[in-house]
Amino acid sequence: MLRVVSARCAAAGLGRPRAVYSIRRPVCLSVSPHSGLADEKLHVRVQGLSPSEPVTLRAVVVDEQGCLFDSCAHYAADSCGTVDVQRDAAVGGDYTGVLPMGLLWSLSPSVMEKPYQRLRKRSVHKAPMVVELLVHKGHTGPKALPGGVLAKTRLERLFMAPGVRRVRLREGAVRGSLFLPPGEGSYPAVIDMFGDEGGLVEYRSSLLASRGIASLALPYFAFEDLPPAMTEFHLEYFEEAANFLSRHPKTRGSVVGVIGSGKGADLALSMITYLPQVVAAVSISGCCANTAAPLNYKDVTIPALTYNMSRVQILETAVFNVSEALDDPLDPANLDCLIPVEKAQGSFMFIVGEDDLNWKSSVYAKVAMSRLQDNGKNNYEVLSYPGAGHQIDPPCSPFCPVAMDRVLGVPILGGGDLKAHCQAQEDSWQKIQDFFSVHLK
Repeated sequence: MLRVVSARCAAAGLGRPRAVYSIRRPVCLSVSPHSGLADEKLHVRVQGLSPSEPVTLRAVVVDEQGCLFDSCAHYAADSCGTVDVQRDAAVGGDYTGVLPMGLLWSLSPSVMEKPYQRLRKRSVHKAPMVVELLVHKGHTGPKALPGGVLAKTRLERLFMAPGVRRVRLREGAVRGSLFLPPGEGSYPAVIDMFGDEGGLVEYRSSLLASRGIASLALPYFAFEDLPPAMTEFHLEYFEEAANFLSRHPKTRGSVVGVIGSGKGADLALSMITYLPQVVAAVSISGCCANTAAPLNYKDVTIPALTYNMSRVQILETAVFNVSEALDDPLDPANLDCLIPVEKAQGSFMFIVGEDDLNWKSSVYAKVAMSRLQDNGKNNYEVLSYPGAGHQIDPPCSPFCPVAMDRVLGVPILGGGDLKAHCQAQEDSWQKIQDFFSVHLK
């Protein structure tokens, strides 16, 4: 076009014209909140694009081990040159549709990293998790080299609200971390446990304390001087933790709650069954029977429901499906493994994903409920989520349908659909807090 104008000008004797270029206004990427708790939703907007311009939004996180996680989604600007992730649908990338938190939900190990690693915060009391958001030209797939960067920003995801205190605990035999909400008041108190990954896992406890619930992150093996493996359990250890928490000057009254995921969930059921100071239990993707190793308490021993590895399926992707491996708790030979939840005087909340492929947590919750109903009890509520998988974490946690198993050392299928699973995390989180607030008076 410039050549044509030059020729016309020359013919008219006007000389060579100046080149006229359109000046593009800078692209602006805004995120709110720029620094906030890790369970808070984000509002992401891009402005200054051309109408209908295609762009790729990317999120990048480097975890504390140096592993790179990323995600991407394709968008097209509206007639005003704006992309609003709360309003607009992604048309490709790691997800499609209107998913305001999709960039965080779909974070997974980068192509150069070992697959099946989980992004989780290990040192909640140190630096926040930093997420870099970028806007790239055009639509590029997850494994392709992205286009040029039009805008970028960094945001912080905090796991401890200002004023929350973390106290490392070595009280008698009990180990762990106690998280106390800010202020001088007394707070409802819970014990928080995870599954067979072992060690000290703090991110849920720190977020509970940030929401006003004192929480003791309680390891029970593979930490400091605790047993290195799950060979047997003694409920007296958990009783000592409950006694400590119920007597703490910052906690409310003389009762506590307990929340557990996986193996931690059946331990939670055992605690509320046998320990009178435990009056509220949240079981997340748990079993109605004692698993992994025998559980002893005074003169009672509950044998462990065992795994039959011959029932494990190895998929074409070399991922292991262990959903059928655990023995049937209702088999007459296994009835002694069932936890007698009908003896509990407290209240239960069962949270399950109906697409849990780690084990049949939905079935196990129904077994526990039947025992309660058969004994005339209605002290329970159930949150059952279609399309959700095994690891139901606080909201905004990335979806991890396959994860490396600490014990087996192989990738294990957890199940679930991205949108349904992450919506279950959002819905259950507030209901967990409400449950404890009601029952820990």
